[in-house]
Amino acid sequence: MSHIARSSLIVAILFGLEKLLGFARQIMIARQFGLSTDLDAFNAANNIPDLLFALISGGALAVAFIPVLSEYLSTRGRSAMWELFSRIANLVFLVTAALSVLVAIFAHQLVGWRLGIAPGFSTEQQFLVAELMRLNLMATLLFSLSGLTMAALQSNQHFFLPALAPSMYDIGTLFGVIILAPQTGYQIGPITLPAFGMGIYGLVYGTILGAALFLAIQIPGMLRYHIRWTARIDLKNPGVRQVLSLMGPRVLTVLFIQAIFLVQDNIASRLVTGSVSSLVYGWLFMQVPETIIGTAIATVLLPTLSEQIARADRDAFRLTMNHTVRVILSLTIPSALLLGVAIHPVVGILGFDEAGTSLVTWVARMFFVGLIGHSLLEVAARSFYAQQDARTPLKIASLNVVVFVILAILLGFSLGAPGIALANSLAFTTQALILLFLLNRRFHGLLNVRSTLIRVVPASLLAAGLAYGLLQLPLPALPLAFLSMAAGGVVVLPFIWPELKMLIKL
Repeated sequence: MSHIARSSLIVAILFGLEKLLGFARQIMIARQFGLSTDLDAFNAANNIPDLLFALISGGALAVAFIPVLSEYLSTRGRSAMWELFSRIANLVFLVTAALSVLVAIFAHQLVGWRLGIAPGFSTEQQFLVAELMRLNLMATLLFSLSGLTMAALQSNQHFFLPALAPSMYDIGTLFGVIILAPQTGYQIGPITLPAFGMGIYGLVYGTILGAALFLAIQIPGMLRYHIRWTARIDLKNPGVRQVLSLMGPRVLTVLFIQAIFLVQDNIASRLVTGSVSSLVYGWLFMQVPETIIGTAIATVLLPTLSEQIARADRDAFRLTMNHTVRVILSLTIPSALLLGVAIHPVVGILGFDEAGTSLVTWVARMFFVGLIGHSLLEVAARSFYAQQDARTPLKIASLNVVVFVILAILLGFSLGAPGIALANSLAFTTQALILLFLLNRRFHGLLNVRSTLIRVVPASLLAAGLAYGLLQLPLPALPLAFLSMAAGGVVVLPFIWPELKMLIKL
């Protein structure tokens, strides 16, 4: 098994563990708060802190940072790499802290403004959103450092601890929802767990604890690679300027991506109660296969693609990307169809009433429409950053926002929250296809995927039909849902076997 395949498997397993913990966390949250105004406020309050993290030290910096760190490590050595890391870390933390203070000061205005986070909420609910947002900023500061440590470890081809870190976040949040939030303690056999009665605030404090654990679990890895921190920034340093030149367009790209989620909640806040939270839960269901397939493969692939570009090995880059696209298509097409068919009983785990379960089910199905596009986008965008081209993804992301806003307004106010989810799927799929088309123009033959589609699409439709038929049997709904998906997976397995062998050899 190749290094990429082995690392992808490790990352996928750990991401799968995180998704299991994440599901446990979301089930506990759902049963604790339901589709309530408090939960809508909590989910809305995450928007601006998540935006800051994504812009500065999350998606924006990591993708721009890894190619440069990989280059420094391979050409100048680990000492030079850590010096550059220190300069960027110092800069990022100071910028994040300054922006966090500004957001805390203007939190109420950001929530209640007509084009803000939740203009459709009541005054009391807007006040709660602002208070929760201020607390969430503490987690953002911790995440600002965590994002940097993840980039540094991945540049050293170390993926285990960064992939384990999200599970630590889930553990912290579970502590919040099980111990800090409830009014009465949960009963486990003869033991009654303590309960601090903090309500939705307990969930936020659990989030802060999770952010601290997210960072702490990565520290042993930093020590293993002999981290050397220096108290410098120096904006004139060539390495710093190289990172910033890539990060500038990437920041705008991520801003456009995050703007989509802000628009989602803005529109959803004007719909029925629970619409904001239904989008969160629907997105969560889609993110399970997307993370295990798209994110896991793309995370491991970026350093390798960066090294291939640094060596000017265009043939290796083309072959790697072609095999990766074919692997993702072979895994996401059947997954989207099978999950769309069998998701309703799984949503029932959350404990909502029938109306809430139906709403989340249809939101999830509309997000599954975009599973293929979101997974392809993970790889397509990183392929441009591996070439240290941040401008092309920026241009396409700006177009994506326009497409989404138009679709979200048309579909959201006519179909409700499922319409917003469908708009998301259509917009991001369009973005992925455009990036892949442009990439194919640079590396002709990269999108030679016809043989994969000819095999996988009919087999996936057959598997989905089998799953639908099995769901009509008079058996318990939840076990039947998993049985039907497993049977569909068995049907499609022989047809995707060539792509699975490609994954092993990547």
